Amino acid sequence: MLLFNGFAAQASINKSELTQIKKIVNELQKSRQQKNEKIHQHPNSYLLRKGYKYRKATNQSFKGAYNPIDQKPFFDIPVTYNSNVRAWIKYYQTRGRRWFKTRLERSYKYLPVMKKTLAKKGLPQDLAYIAMIESGFSAHATSHAKAVGYWQFIPATAKRYGLHINWWIDERRDFLKSTLAAANYLGDLYKMFGSWYLTAAAYNMGENRLRRLIHKYKTYNFWKLADSDHLPQETSEYIPKMIASLLISKAPKLYGFKHLNPLHPMSYEYIYVPGGTDLYNMSNYLQVDRAHLNRLNPDLIQGFVPGFVTYHRIRIPKGYNRKVASYIKTQL
Repeated sequence: MLLFNGFAAQASINKSELTQIKKIVNELQKSRQQKNEKIHQHPNSYLLRKGYKYRKATNQSFKGAYNPIDQKPFFDIPVTYNSNVRAWIKYYQTRGRRWFKTRLERSYKYLPVMKKTLAKKGLPQDLAYIAMIESGFSAHATSHAKAVGYWQFIPATAKRYGLHINWWIDERRDFLKSTLAAANYLGDLYKMFGSWYLTAAAYNMGENRLRRLIHKYKTYNFWKLADSDHLPQETSEYIPKMIASLLISKAPKLYGFKHLNPLHPMSYEYIYVPGGTDLYNMSNYLQVDRAHLNRLNPDLIQGFVPGFVTYHRIRIPKGYNRKVASYIKTQL
């Protein structure tokens, strides 16, 4: 049987072999990290994926395109402050206050890992707030278009960016895998449109539809397209909602959100388990809350790994590696 915790090791392996395996894995991780650092140091690291041609931004610039409001804390995407943004800020402060407060508190749980993933890809970390308006940082969010998960991927786009979807697993519900897929998608969209606003708009309405509108009305300015009613209403409101969410989230007290109960980032570690592993039985054996184990593994939509799967990596509460290994042995 194979147990994994960041590396593969035979249960009966001796210490010298285990030490050698760790050295190999560490070297691989070091090499991968150095490679990522080289990519990240490139001034246009999000443009390096093959098969796309970068189009220079015409009406919006990535650097220095901020209005003189809320300059602190720092923003890494352009911030436009207009009547549409003000309207959404007011909505979140009044009628939508309860909705926004819940999602704001939940953001502390997911934003750190999402921002880190975007940064590793060389993308603006503030794009993580797309997940706030898409799903409210909920793994179980769904839409009428069959979009699912934190980043609301429809099946076709999810599969295009490497997420697995079938009867027992849906990786759109995995906060790390879905964020990586979203980062790749957003990077590709920026290469197409050269504007973070149009990138987010395309994420919402689809790149092909947006490209047709840009070609028809001959403008790469999001606000001109929105003000002319050329965009769907949902997309016209998408950027103002994103900016409003960004402004409030970075300075909540300034906007009246003074008594928050932020959720803590999840603490977990990985282990590979064999096919047939059931989270319900495992939680009973470990004497941990079943709901907590499910929250760590929302991609396992049936709550178990089917028997025909050789092994699958799951998240477990930190410090439970040995107990899980013991549980697996009882199932053999």
